[in-house]
Amino acid sequence: MTGAPEGESVSLDLLKKKMIEFAKERDWEQFHSPRNLLLALVGEVGELSEIFQWKGEVPKGLPDWKEEEKVHLGEELSDVLLYLVQLSDICGIDLGKAALRKVELNAAKYPVSKKKSQTDNNVTGSC
Repeated sequence: MTGAPEGESVSLDLLKKKMIEFAKERDWEQFHSPRNLLLALVGEVGELSEIFQWKGEVPKGLPDWKEEEKVHLGEELSDVLLYLVQLSDICGIDLGKAALRKVELNAAKYPVSKKKSQTDNNVTGSC
């Protein structure tokens, strides 16, 4: 059960509502301080990192990965996302709006006219 019809995208609001309900049903809200959620998020990022730790560079689409490796990756990515959604909610940050604002700030900071080719060894970041 995914909570969203097949083929439809899932909104951050839906994830936030699901996580609020999940925590409330288990009486876990008492543990969901910004600090605790951040530390849980960092732990999950560590678990995500372990998946890539010894793989070297990995091509887009993960063509050489087994299906169970991709499923595991999806689970760890989901853990990171869910903690991030909870953390932003508990801090009163609209994550979707904050992310769009960050994209706009990055577009101003790194305008297309200043882009460098990769052959110049000057690849710019996004954050």
